[in-house]
Amino acid sequence: MSDKTARNKALLIDQLRKTPIVQLACEKTSLSRASYYRWYKDDAEFAEAADLALSEGASLVNDMAESQLMAAIRDGNMTGIIFWLKHHHPTYATRVQIDGRLKVEDQTLTPEQEAVVQEALRLAGLGQIEPVITKEEPHE
Repeated sequence: MSDKTARNKALLIDQLRKTPIVQLACEKTSLSRASYYRWYKDDAEFAEAADLALSEGASLVNDMAESQLMAAIRDGNMTGIIFWLKHHHPTYATRVQIDGRLKVEDQTLTPEQEAVVQEALRLAGLGQIEPVITKEEPHE
């Protein structure tokens, strides 16, 4: 690898730490996205350094965003206040309630049925939830 390529890679990695968006980092260093992706594919050391730089850059942006959110809350910004409460206070969290009826003869789910229910809940974004099954008395 030439000295120029090594310098360009180092510049790009440094820029990714400050601006964790490949397109913007390439623009700021006057390098093409094609170069970035070629280096990423062909140079495992560069790829590892780029991934780490992107992660560090994202953490920096998250810290800046949280700082701005705290400032907005201090200034009485209701959107900031609502956002904070919805994501940090259980009373204000968004809840999903699903009601339904399932007619079953036997209250025990087979392992396959339980897996299907868990997968449906996961796909619905509800994660690991234990289904509550109650036996309904037949209507006369």
